[in-house]
Amino acid sequence: MYIKNKTALSFILMSSIIGTAYNSWAIESKAKNLILMDFDTGQYLYTKDADKMIPPASMSKLMTVYMIFNKLKDGSLSLDDTFTVSENAWRKGGAASGGSTMFLSIGDKVRVEDLLKGIIIQSGNDACIVVAENLAGSEEDFVAEMNKKADEIGLVNSHFVNATGLPHPDHRMSVEDLAKLSRRIISEYPQYYHLFSQKEFVYHNIRQGNRNPLLYSMQSADGLKTGHTEEAGFCLTASAKRGDRRLIGVMTGLKSNKERSEEADKIMNWGFREFDNYTILKQNTKVAEIPVWYGQKASVDLLVSQNLVRTLKKSKSDKIKLIAVYDKPVKAPIKAGQQLGYVKVEIPGQEDMQIPLIASENVAKVGVWGKISKNIKYLLLGEQ
Repeated sequence: MYIKNKTALSFILMSSIIGTAYNSWAIESKAKNLILMDFDTGQYLYTKDADKMIPPASMSKLMTVYMIFNKLKDGSLSLDDTFTVSENAWRKGGAASGGSTMFLSIGDKVRVEDLLKGIIIQSGNDACIVVAENLAGSEEDFVAEMNKKADEIGLVNSHFVNATGLPHPDHRMSVEDLAKLSRRIISEYPQYYHLFSQKEFVYHNIRQGNRNPLLYSMQSADGLKTGHTEEAGFCLTASAKRGDRRLIGVMTGLKSNKERSEEADKIMNWGFREFDNYTILKQNTKVAEIPVWYGQKASVDLLVSQNLVRTLKKSKSDKIKLIAVYDKPVKAPIKAGQQLGYVKVEIPGQEDMQIPLIASENVAKVGVWGKISKNIKYLLLGEQ
């Protein structure tokens, strides 16, 4: 494609192509809702009703954890702070409630770090309510903060009614939002992420294991959270890293713990096996050298402004078309980093992208006599 009054340089890159998601090439999954995301690029490798608002069960505890991490980051909370267990937290989230519990007792003073482990490893509903009450005064007020934060970070298909994930008709998330939230937890709070790979935790002399099946079957797995209710089925938000690549997978609606384990293993291994990340454009690569009108230098280099990395299917080869578009010549003065054009990236199955082309250096404008001299040269010799 050529644009009038502009220079367009086309060059072809043979590579694999990815669209919004690779469902047409994907293996089948028994999950009711599913998403597989590449952590670095944010691209979806597989989706199945990924934006549908569904009961997330205990996977929504990831939002509770994210809120705690926010408080730790802004300094208003410390891992060594202690919270007191109320009777309400004990009754609603304790062993008598029939749900997952950390086995807290009324009046216990519990370190924030232990409460985090109780939520992440043991999926303790009591620990979630203790945190909510101590941070916001009540679980209801804490949930209001959760919904506000969800809006701020773009979780468009999430609405929280409690801090625990216990069944409620209005407590909903999408697997897409869970993947986005997991990506934020991993990228924004690496200092705490190791908690998700801890396989067991002991509190009140009661040892409980992490329910994430991939921690035991997949060496590269290191998080994040399981969930299970009658309505949601067996669910999992998982992440694994092999070499420099990390994948995040979220699935719901499995019929048993065994089926959840098998599907998670299958989908994650498929993603690592079939895809890889490739650099399409490299920052500061010189694309062209263009003449400068009335500049103290006759030309300036055009550089790619940023890296462009895409997740590509290893076994599917096709053409990526890159078109450099820019005015020629360009008029001085020019500042280093000034956008003078763009690279149009055309990948079949995806929206076209435009990556800015920028000036490599400053080019000052010549004075009056310099302009006269350049005009004479141009008229007599055809030179700038």
